[in-house]
Amino acid sequence: MNHPRSWSPQPGMVGLAWSLAAASLLVTVLSSETTSRLLLGLATLLLAALGAYGALVRPRLVVDEEGLTVRTLGGARSLPWHEVKVRLAHTRRLGRESVALELDWRRGEDEELFVLTQLDLGTDPRDVADVLHALRP
Repeated sequence: MNHPRSWSPQPGMVGLAWSLAAASLLVTVLSSETTSRLLLGLATLLLAALGAYGALVRPRLVVDEEGLTVRTLGGARSLPWHEVKVRLAHTRRLGRESVALELDWRRGEDEELFVLTQLDLGTDPRDVADVLHALRP
């Protein structure tokens, strides 16, 4: 592997969250009803939090010769290849199937599970899993 590979939330989705937060803020300020202002204010905070999350965790997953690096709000976590199990989790809810990439990290007694969805990766988790399995030494 010559260059690290990385996956992140799609910039368009992050931009959409920020745009909706700005629009929601404008409507909140222009609203005359107290109840509407409260609900719109909460929606604004939620949309701004989603936009900030998408911007701060970029790139969400990076792969190189050493292993994987997963970025969370708590910081980046380096996971050596030999300590990580990569698998896909399929769930079916309300008649719709979703797929998530699970990175199961274990070192001695310490363990952590990272679950990355299509929103986290910006692409289908199945495609990322195929790349990870191909790159794994």
